[in-house]
Amino acid sequence: MSAQRYTLPAILLHWGQAVVIVWLLWLGWTMVDLPKGAERSAAYGLHKSLGLLAMGLIVVRLLWRARHPAPPSPAVGNEARLATAVHHLLYVFLVFAPVAGYLASSFTQYPLKFFGVEVPKLGWPDEGMNATFKLLHVVFVWSGAALIALHIAGALKHALLRDGMIARMLPGRLFKK
Repeated sequence: MSAQRYTLPAILLHWGQAVVIVWLLWLGWTMVDLPKGAERSAAYGLHKSLGLLAMGLIVVRLLWRARHPAPPSPAVGNEARLATAVHHLLYVFLVFAPVAGYLASSFTQYPLKFFGVEVPKLGWPDEGMNATFKLLHVVFVWSGAALIALHIAGALKHALLRDGMIARMLPGRLFKK
């Protein structure tokens, strides 16, 4: 199976966002268990900053994708349908998880900061709205984590098969047949 590669900017955006998302997932799952205090506040602040960064990265990725379509996939049949569905749902996750997080933060009394710089919020202190968007954020995150697991499983399958598929999104010539 010979597959065309993604563009270098698409590859860099993919891997940059992957690092940010894995960091966000780890931070999100560990920060909730921290006792109230400076360490917990710092973790939440970093999580919100990284979430805003993730939101910006997905906007850039979508703009890039609109002007530079993905190379055609050599996958066929059920594998092609599953891959397409997972990729589309990953984009849903990458858009809506940070938007829900931003909106949850918008309905608190606390300022929202991007690495120390205050950013405008769309809401006002409202516990009900905060809880609603926080719940949506959690649902998107857990769903996204499951999709990421499927995505990684597919990538590992292709890496083990050495069929050239994974080389499409890797810098350099790794895993090339």
